Amino acid sequence: MKINAQRLLENLDRYAQIGKMGSIGVERIALSEEDKRARDLLKAQMIDAGLQVHIDQLGNMNGIRKGKREGNPVAFGSHLDTVYSGGRYDGALGVLAGLELIQTLNDNQIETEKPLALVNFTNEEGVRFAPDMMGSHVHAGMADLSDILNSPAYDNPNETVGSCLKSIGYDGEMEPGAIQFDAFYELHIEQGPVLELEQIDIGVVEQVQGIYWTRYKVLGEANHAGTTPVYYRKDAGFAAAKIQQFIGKYTRRKEGKVLTTVGSVKLSPDAINIVPESAVFTLDVRSTDEALLRKAQKRIDKYIEETVEADELNFEREELVRFSPVRFPLSMTDSVQIATQSLGLTYKRMSSGAGHDAQMMAHFCPSTMIFIPSVRGISHNVEEFSHDKDVENGANVLLAAVLRKSSS
Repeated sequence: MKINAQRLLENLDRYAQIGKMGSIGVERIALSEEDKRARDLLKAQMIDAGLQVHIDQLGNMNGIRKGKREGNPVAFGSHLDTVYSGGRYDGALGVLAGLELIQTLNDNQIETEKPLALVNFTNEEGVRFAPDMMGSHVHAGMADLSDILNSPAYDNPNETVGSCLKSIGYDGEMEPGAIQFDAFYELHIEQGPVLELEQIDIGVVEQVQGIYWTRYKVLGEANHAGTTPVYYRKDAGFAAAKIQQFIGKYTRRKEGKVLTTVGSVKLSPDAINIVPESAVFTLDVRSTDEALLRKAQKRIDKYIEETVEADELNFEREELVRFSPVRFPLSMTDSVQIATQSLGLTYKRMSSGAGHDAQMMAHFCPSTMIFIPSVRGISHNVEEFSHDKDVENGANVLLAAVLRKSSS
């Protein structure tokens, strides 16, 4: 039994029209009007497919398909929100392949032993509200719901997660995590070049890197760019530039087991003829090794302290995200490998460099991920693309793995 590839591809294109950017890109920010439209469409399709739809207090959508016996459902899904100027596959593929899985079972009048659950998690990307992987984070019991609901929007502190959920009509009544899962599968694009370069069909994801996010603010003094001598300057921009160079070199060492990135830098007053009085920048640190993560964070913090002190400046530090590395259970990764082999597809056991909902769900139930190739490794970009055949292969692996798990 195989999924209906044409139906899945048409559905992916249908959702890609909601927030469409350019020829194939999508911008559908969490809790926006576009997110509401996508959610409304998914809800209608879930109901048409015979699922019982439950919306929790954080807006996570759960569509339940009954099994032959009572019990915890085998769950699968991802997210419908995107980054700014994002792509049509990141997140949506996992949700819509899950919907296609349900529709395929309905077409063939197959009733699984265990119930099934299709899930759309809220705010996986975290581009407007912190933290990312928000919906799965709370579902897994790793964050306080009230704190999350009060989380302000980056671009408007008068708007919160809670107020935006209400405005789009997805502030449900069910407590997050009230539906216990037997297992969780997430189909996703790789968002990297490995599978395409090595001409491999499927990535069997064994682990997800840990992620530390920190925001720093270096505080100096604004002054005239032409009349202020170098020895008299308190140049926050210069200090931030030295720090950024240190961070860049840290990840380029020979051992190369930690990735460090400064993704955002903002100077104030941001004028061509003024010595900056402040510099705000972010730090992203990732590794599959928790000890190396901590070591990198500690070393970078020490360098920042030394640099700021030497330049007679001050700084502020704000921790945004602290997610430890996650290794998926062997039983789950093996189930994906077996499903891939049963379809005659090639595979590679690998790590994920990006964070995903499955990373959070691993604290809630046995979880794992399935990767398909990303063309040129491009993601978080309107040019994000995966070939139709790879989309079909991934959905068929998901179907095979879920069928096997739901009958055990």
